[in-house]
Amino acid sequence: MLEARYRTARALPLGRTEAPAGAGLLIRPAEAEARFSLRLRGPRTSAAGFPLDRPINTLSGDETRWIARLGPDEWLIGAPETDADILAAAVSTDLAGRTHALVDVSHRNVGIDVRGDAAAIALNAGCPLDLGDAAFPAGSATPRSSAKPRSC
Repeated sequence: MLEARYRTARALPLGRTEAPAGAGLLIRPAEAEARFSLRLRGPRTSAAGFPLDRPINTLSGDETRWIARLGPDEWLIGAPETDADILAAAVSTDLAGRTHALVDVSHRNVGIDVRGDAAAIALNAGCPLDLGDAAFPAGSATPRSSAKPRSC
């Protein structure tokens, strides 16, 4: 099987290192990160040290390595960009013999850090999802569908 390994050049999502913002708000590109989409059916517990048995819409991990369960057979995994090949090899080794798909999707997403006292206001102004604590508590991957949307 022919396999090509390459990395798409990282472009700054804001076109500069830091976007000017008002008082109480800092917007800047996030550090480069490797992201993988994992699809796997059937019973599973873990791969590359990541838990695969958490409920849908949950996020696990730490500051550098994380996994979000997006659906019954879909996860998004993130790690430092320098760990991309190591992570891919570890997941493939742990899932050897199981039908699965592990796709590097690092190039399709960009991260933007939004910090400061006005961060919640800025994020909620530009996002159709309710990002409040009731609908999107810490450790969530997506808001819970049972939460009532906020009016603008």
